[in-house]
Amino acid sequence: MSNATTPRSVPDLRVGVSMALLSAATFGSSGPMAKALIDAGWTAGAAVLVRIGGAAVLLGAVAAVVRRGNLRVSGPSLRALLVYGTVAMAGVQLAFFNAVRTLDVGVALLLEFTAPVLLVAWTAARTRTLPSRTTLVGAALTMLGLVFVLDLTGAGTIDPVGVAWGMVAAVCVAAFFVLSARQHDDLPPVVMAAGGTLVGALVLGLAGLVGLVPMAFTNGDVVLAGRPTGWWLPAAWLVVCSTSIAYLAGIGAVQRLGTRLASFVGLTEVLAAVLVAWVLLSELPGPSQLLGGACIVAGIVLIRRAEGTEATGAEAAVLPAAPAVAPDHPQAGDHGTPGPSRQSVG
Repeated sequence: MSNATTPRSVPDLRVGVSMALLSAATFGSSGPMAKALIDAGWTAGAAVLVRIGGAAVLLGAVAAVVRRGNLRVSGPSLRALLVYGTVAMAGVQLAFFNAVRTLDVGVALLLEFTAPVLLVAWTAARTRTLPSRTTLVGAALTMLGLVFVLDLTGAGTIDPVGVAWGMVAAVCVAAFFVLSARQHDDLPPVVMAAGGTLVGALVLGLAGLVGLVPMAFTNGDVVLAGRPTGWWLPAAWLVVCSTSIAYLAGIGAVQRLGTRLASFVGLTEVLAAVLVAWVLLSELPGPSQLLGGACIVAGIVLIRRAEGTEATGAEAAVLPAAPAVAPDHPQAGDHGTPGPSRQSVG
């Protein structure tokens, strides 16, 4: 087949894969950077507020340039944006950052990655139909991995409050997938990302003002890779790299690769998070948790493969976090399950 008829050229594939890997790596670094701030005395709410508040400014500027100042949003799309900002931005990140207070970053992220299984269960209950055999095997493999990640078969202990926060993050991701199944033509990806961070920052700021979310900032040093450094370094990294660059790279990856391929590459976020946490925080999951992580990722791959086989019309969307990168929201998944192609929301 000639290049003229090839849907995606080799250069596009290379650039797209590179952008997807960049997005996954930068998203994966958010947990270690946030945990360094939290260990230095910041609250999870403060870390999230700085992250999405700063990103709202940067992404808003990008959206204004790309859209040439046309940032108007209609009534239904505005409501969708409010839900997106509250659930997928503020809710997911607040729950995830609370989870990493007491859990290893990799464990907290893997808990969040169980969102597809929650979607499978929700869709089965809503439609009163059993998923495909491949989907059920993937769900079972993911749940088996969760047993290993939580070390339920061993003598180790794991903080139940942290686990609860991790599952809240997964529920928020699953809820976002459901809520974002409706298409909104006046919400292009850049506007969705910029508007979502702005709404999330405003909601979280208001919750902090009324005392619903504890807010505490410190100007002391944080410890990264065993060395003290200024608090501004992880804070700036969260804003510029783990949010702004991560979302924009994810958008570019989806445009070049499509939702399915970009999302499968995005599963490398787990590996990135584990490696960054190991280098910066000396955190490394044990053998049981590493095995569990492999099972969870393999289960997600099976679930998404089933979606790709059974979906008709649009490309099947894939997880992650993220995210929750905005480009992804209007795709349909397995058995009608909405599934915005996600770069993690974590």
